[in-house]
Amino acid sequence: MIKWTEREPYAYWKGNPFVADRRKDLLTCNVSDQQDWNARLFIQDWILESQQGFMQSDVSKQCTYRYKIYIEGYAWSVSEKYILACDSATFLVKPYFHDFFTRSLQPLEHYWPIRNEDKCRSIKFAVEWGNKHTEKAQAIGKAASDFIQEELKMEFVYDYIFHLLNEYARLLKFNPRVPEGAVELCSEMMACSAEGSERKFMTESLVTSPSTTSPCTMPPPYEPQALKAFYGKKLRALRKVEKWENGFWENFNKQQ
Repeated sequence: MIKWTEREPYAYWKGNPFVADRRKDLLTCNVSDQQDWNARLFIQDWILESQQGFMQSDVSKQCTYRYKIYIEGYAWSVSEKYILACDSATFLVKPYFHDFFTRSLQPLEHYWPIRNEDKCRSIKFAVEWGNKHTEKAQAIGKAASDFIQEELKMEFVYDYIFHLLNEYARLLKFNPRVPEGAVELCSEMMACSAEGSERKFMTESLVTSPSTTSPCTMPPPYEPQALKAFYGKKLRALRKVEKWENGFWENFNKQQ
């Protein structure tokens, strides 16, 4: 992986802009002959990629910029965890949807918040700030990458799924039954028809024996004061960035 200081000093995004207006709006922030918002944006043509074997879709090879933009499409995007893991500072355009782990993330600690209603100027300032405070910007990227690698280990994800399914089960009002004539499939049969990477990943995730440890214990809900303090910290960080950004553009306009 390229060292952070050796990466391109711009904000990078690659994806399908045609699934949501907010992504189409993001494209107006791309570099042009008239303006440079410090963003380098690329359209992902999934049809062409599928025809060419997804040669240009390796997310791990897109960690060549200091900053990476995350923006939702129709809904939440699966790319979020990969962007956070890239070691680049994540520019998180204000989201409307949440993954199961995103509420644990703090602005200025794990990501830099980007305004949804004024993306271009927000991105411009964020890059300017990051390139002037390289150690702090790099620390944001590393904190996010560490979070993904330490808190989203597969054993923890399976624990989450276990507890989630158990909570759903408590809501069931009927007794599921195996229908007559149903044929039980073993895990090996599910992987028999798979090939290449699909088969490799299915084999790696195959459960070969019962776990020797119990799933993690679901922690109790936040105490009201603790939850208030957590969200208070998040709100103060968001307001701090807004204040910095407003001050930057006020000074910029005075110099014009």
